[in-house]
Amino acid sequence: MVIAYDGTAYQGWQVQKIGTGVQEKIEAAFGKMFPSVKRIHSSSRTDTGVHALGMVAHVEIPKAEFKMPVARLALALNAFLPDDIRVQSAVRVPEKFHARFNATGKQYRYFVWNHVAMNPLLQNRAWHFPIKLDLAKMRAAAKLFIGKHDFKCFAGTRDYEMASNVRTLTRCDIKKSGAQLMFIIEGDGFLYKMCRGIVGTLVQVGQGKIPLARVEDILASKDRRVAGMTAPAHGLVLWKVFYGKSHKGHGGHRGKAQI
Repeated sequence: MVIAYDGTAYQGWQVQKIGTGVQEKIEAAFGKMFPSVKRIHSSSRTDTGVHALGMVAHVEIPKAEFKMPVARLALALNAFLPDDIRVQSAVRVPEKFHARFNATGKQYRYFVWNHVAMNPLLQNRAWHFPIKLDLAKMRAAAKLFIGKHDFKCFAGTRDYEMASNVRTLTRCDIKKSGAQLMFIIEGDGFLYKMCRGIVGTLVQVGQGKIPLARVEDILASKDRRVAGMTAPAHGLVLWKVFYGKSHKGHGGHRGKAQI
């Protein structure tokens, strides 16, 4: 399934002990149609307030329960979902497919409204930054993030250590349309709050608070304290998840349809 949602009212994707995750709502919708389905598996986790246009998830449904054309599944699920969550599409995939482990890359987009007055129509969709930003400096800094790096200095702190903080970015650029800036960040994987740390740092480069010459030193430092701020969650969108050839296929196996 490809799932889109406005994350404003949710504590992220994941089922939560306190608060509501998007996953919980979708699992409840599945439960009304297919009683044996308890868990769906996503390609990513998103934080509180973060949105998605292209979240991918898979689920196994026993053949005995799945009595509708696959083409109707998205429509049926959406009837049980709140308006801020929508299943965009659903297809059969081989049983070996896994939304997370078969993903080969992801694209995030971050939106900034760079004008003295906020656009009220983008209130929960973009970070309002009223101070004029130097786009040329930000674009020059963005190029420095492309490639294979240890991105620990841009990640949020967690109560456990990652096995590796090395990730490869294939794209990091900035598009401008009037007062709106769109940061497009694409790579093979992302650390916790990594995109927001990169955007916050680039904005501070554009503001003049972080010299362009310091960006490479920040990357090399592996120290979160020397990088820029973490951009607010509500400007971030999980835009797209990429898959290789293993994504393509038809039909389920062993009596189960995997969507």
